[in-house]
Amino acid sequence: MAVITTPRKRAARPRTRRSERRGQVRSLALNLIALAAGVALWAVLAVLNVESLPGPLAVAQKAGDLIADGTLADDLLASLRRVFTGFALGTALAIPVGFLMGWYPTARGLLEPYVQFFRTIPPLALIPLAIVLMGIGETPKVFVIFLAAFLSCVVAAFQGVVDVDRTLINAARVLGASDRVIFLKVVIPASTPFILVGMRIGLGAAWATVVAAELIAAQEGLGFRMQHAQTYYDLDTIFVGLITIGVLGLVMDRLLLLAERRLTDWQERR
Repeated sequence: MAVITTPRKRAARPRTRRSERRGQVRSLALNLIALAAGVALWAVLAVLNVESLPGPLAVAQKAGDLIADGTLADDLLASLRRVFTGFALGTALAIPVGFLMGWYPTARGLLEPYVQFFRTIPPLALIPLAIVLMGIGETPKVFVIFLAAFLSCVVAAFQGVVDVDRTLINAARVLGASDRVIFLKVVIPASTPFILVGMRIGLGAAWATVVAAELIAAQEGLGFRMQHAQTYYDLDTIFVGLITIGVLGLVMDRLLLLAERRLTDWQERR
């Protein structure tokens, strides 16, 4: 007897893709609505002269002036360099340390107390110590950013390895896989979503730290520019710095989110 197949399963995947596109369009529309509402509320507060708040037009004009004379570009590149260097170093060290802690109980017993101890200390509290030990150059600035990113990412990597389904590991062992193959083919893919979430948290911590880090005898940077503007009560420049940091952080976070979706396409999403 011939088996008759129906095209229902073929149509399921296109419908899923269409629903994903509709969800993305809806999310983008909501983001734009939220942005417009935020700017409108900001403009209303500025018109009401709440705490001498500068309006969007004044801030935009100030941003144009800073762009025209090259100040904003120099500060932006300086802060980006520090954030990227500290974040990259912190992530590069956090992932293998997290894997060691999650895979080897001995390494966990040796390293976890230090990780948990320093995780309770805000990186900003280490700035005075960093200045004393490392001077006032770029090293202490990058160090506190590195520490903020490392402590955020290492816990996520560690938890990702610990939470790997033991059934997957046992099934791989039954099939004759070595520890190396299990680690590469099972543990790393299963813990990738945790690692990428930790990287996103670490990126936010890095940007949150850069402002304070640039108070260490810096001559350029968004944090330095805002601190300098504070001396002269230049609210327009402060808002330009805040918005620039927010936009840069948002763009970098969205890039990490895109990478997460690409690398974890197998993961079921809501």
